[in-house]
Amino acid sequence: MTTLDPTSEQNDPLEEVAAYREPFWALAAYIQRASSGERAALARLTPEALQPHQLAALARALTAAGLAPEQWHADTWPRWALIAHGMALAGHDGKQKLGRQLANAGVSESRVTKLLTSRGDAFTQLLPRVLRLLASKGVAPNWRELGELVLKESSSLRSRQDDAEEIRLQIAGPYFSTLARAESKS
Repeated sequence: MTTLDPTSEQNDPLEEVAAYREPFWALAAYIQRASSGERAALARLTPEALQPHQLAALARALTAAGLAPEQWHADTWPRWALIAHGMALAGHDGKQKLGRQLANAGVSESRVTKLLTSRGDAFTQLLPRVLRLLASKGVAPNWRELGELVLKESSSLRSRQDDAEEIRLQIAGPYFSTLARAESKS
């Protein structure tokens, strides 16, 4: 298996994206290597109300990541738009658990609790705010966890709702245990 480092200056972006089978890494690698104009277009996306000019930048990014958006249902586009938007805002770091990243960035317990308990429109409105906060602290989130939550959040399928709840718990556990360890040290 080829291991690629999306932060390496040595890798060719098209080879790197094509080699990755994992869509979150591939999308993050594409966004990192994209022109500043393309990154800006993705950062300015309005995931809940995509405009035609925004759709072009999103489609290029998703296709480069090896996804096939032309076969998606209408509710899938905004989910991937939110992921691409978030990656353009805050980047991607899959080396740590998202909960630990949130705690290390100093995201307040109330904000994390709101994020993990919100659903639907409330979730999609709150997430970019949290991502901007992470970016301001120099912390890139783990999109393997966060991306899966975005894709499964508010699904009409019971199995996906259950998966989303499990992901929320997997984010909350490391967040609160990191806070507890920090408190016990002080």
